[in-house]
Amino acid sequence: METDLAFEISRTAILAMDCQTGVVSIYVQPPEEFLKRASGVLAAARKAGMPVIHVEVGFRPGLPEVSSRNKLFAALKANIQHQQLFQGAAGAIHPALGPEPEDIVITKHRVSAFTGTDLEMLLRANEIDTLVLFGIATSGVVLSTLLHAFDSDYRSIVIADCCADRDMELHTTLLKHLFPHQKALTTSTPSSQKRWPTRKFRASRSQSCAMGK
Repeated sequence: METDLAFEISRTAILAMDCQTGVVSIYVQPPEEFLKRASGVLAAARKAGMPVIHVEVGFRPGLPEVSSRNKLFAALKANIQHQQLFQGAAGAIHPALGPEPEDIVITKHRVSAFTGTDLEMLLRANEIDTLVLFGIATSGVVLSTLLHAFDSDYRSIVIADCCADRDMELHTTLLKHLFPHQKALTTSTPSSQKRWPTRKFRASRSQSCAMGK
């Protein structure tokens, strides 16, 4: 069954999540094709007038934002070497993706792009009700942000071939089963991008799962 997704350009923002230089180097090998697809999506979004929001992981010195009750981030706090992944050049958004002067950058301290950030305030201030999102990892920030967005009544679309994960089995399961079930999947194909400048963009589920084939 083919399902169409349509969104109003003026009420849509694109989220590029955790696409930091160090993260890309670990999760995407080789990175060139991924970066080409992702940068093409962002360029098309900017051309269409959609707000581009980069979400990055970052902490203050000593990671005071991290609780010992959070096992994932407590392990990061205890490992100085791993903290370097989110510092300096490694922690910066990959230069192939931006940020451009008009882009928005949000720093988060948890898995979801919403938790503990001002993302929702920015979306509401700009009357955004639809999110087009991608990032690393599929089973981390993409899944967590997507579920939060659904529970907050945002219409959401994941760009499948601009997501990556070190666990390919889980990555494929999410793209093939969970995300399509939520009617929230498309790809970065030029045929999709070229429709973005119009009033509505439509993407069918039959085009999805480029990374999950």
